Amino acid sequence: MHAFETILTVLFGAVVLSLLARRMNAPFPPFLALGGAAAAFLPFAPDLRLDPELALALFVAPVLLDAAFDSSPRDLKRNLAPILFLSVIAVGVTVAAVALTARGLRPELSWAAAIALGAIVAPPDAAAATAVLRAVPVPHRIRTILEGESLFNDATSLLTYRLAVTAAVSGLTLGWPLVGAVAWALLGSVAAGFATAWLIRMALRGVDDAPNAILLQFISTFGVWILADRLGLSAIITVVVHAMVTARLAARIPAAVRAPSYAVWETVVFALNAMAFALVGLQVGPLWRDLAPAQRAEYSVFALAVLGAAVAARIVWVLLYHGANRLWGLRAQDRGGQGAPTARSALVVGWSGMRGVVSLAAAYALPQDFPARDLLLLATFAVVMGTLVIQGFTLGPVIRLMRLKDDGILAGEIRRAREAVLGAALSRLRDEPAEPAGRLRSHYNEHLAAIREAGGDGVVELEQDRLSRAVLEAKREALLSLRVEGGIGEAAYYQLEEELDRHELSLIPVVR
Repeated sequence: MHAFETILTVLFGAVVLSLLARRMNAPFPPFLALGGAAAAFLPFAPDLRLDPELALALFVAPVLLDAAFDSSPRDLKRNLAPILFLSVIAVGVTVAAVALTARGLRPELSWAAAIALGAIVAPPDAAAATAVLRAVPVPHRIRTILEGESLFNDATSLLTYRLAVTAAVSGLTLGWPLVGAVAWALLGSVAAGFATAWLIRMALRGVDDAPNAILLQFISTFGVWILADRLGLSAIITVVVHAMVTARLAARIPAAVRAPSYAVWETVVFALNAMAFALVGLQVGPLWRDLAPAQRAEYSVFALAVLGAAVAARIVWVLLYHGANRLWGLRAQDRGGQGAPTARSALVVGWSGMRGVVSLAAAYALPQDFPARDLLLLATFAVVMGTLVIQGFTLGPVIRLMRLKDDGILAGEIRRAREAVLGAALSRLRDEPAEPAGRLRSHYNEHLAAIREAGGDGVVELEQDRLSRAVLEAKREALLSLRVEGGIGEAAYYQLEEELDRHELSLIPVVR
């Protein structure tokens, strides 16, 4: 019961912080980090623990699948070079910088433990950066690179993490066996991602009720992660490929299943982020209180040095990569109207290195007998806290200082899609001479003309839509009066209410 009360308190605190962030028009992740710090240092904080082996699957699998599901293969392909350099080489540079810093300050720390720490704090969290970018729009290319990087840098860092943890705990066999294991983890994971997406989609094809479909989605997500882990594959790569393939296979699922499933997934990801910050904070608090004053000073210096190394390594690498492209004439071409990268955009990408739930989950997942586990946990918490608070609150001002603005690419694509959809509707009605078809043609032609005149993303409000919303409100009032007066029962009320909800949703444009 005590643990349940703690979970309820954590979730309520996350909701309050989210509402506060919205009221202040500020990104939510830094507030979540501050909430985790508050949980760490509350004197009456409860003792809430989780099996370390469960941490990665519980916190990372749903978050990663949710991000990969929304990714665009076309945009990833257009920006493949910078994404690969960030998700592979930049991670390696960060791991090396952090490991060297850790060994320089604590020579007794083994190289395996130092590399594990580097792998833990190396991958930035795109959710934190995109939360800022929603309030301060930037060119579409920057957002694509940051989101694409987050899908693959987790795989690079956690593969390095797994090898380092194995080396520290039980030793690691070098040579061709290691090469074979890495190749199996990479190639096998891609194949497993494709296979599981196809098999699960075929198995769920006949499930058309939302509760069962959503439960099976979560079961299959964790099942794919567990299967990949048991087979010695990269669970991260498997889940990413699985999600990207599933997104294409599931395009024709019923709207009655899709709409509630999206809402549930968004809620679960929000709750898991809050629980990860609180859980690690609750572990860090007692560790900090048990340290002697001299140890606190040593640990603080170590954590701040690791934070500085992680931030500096990313910025330096991004700027060097951009400079090398300009120097050797390898600058990316303007593909798809995205525009070529600039030094200002490179600086923003370098400063968008906020760490998040993946780093917290990986640190918590360290075995209990791992060398210097407490020190590594505290250092990770400091890196996540420092990057989210410092970079999270300053990324918006940096973007404004660099004078980067939304290039309108996404809005233009949305407008063209709206025109194409209305064009298809008009084509379908062309051979329908009846009066209802005539009324629909008139409405669609009016809508299409308004979209072409509006520009931007094509979001327009027709007089007919405004009247429809007013009529809907009148319908709701009449339905509510019937319910209050006892004219209808709850079953009839809820069925009519859902029909009105669906009609209202059809009048609201989707803006992400």
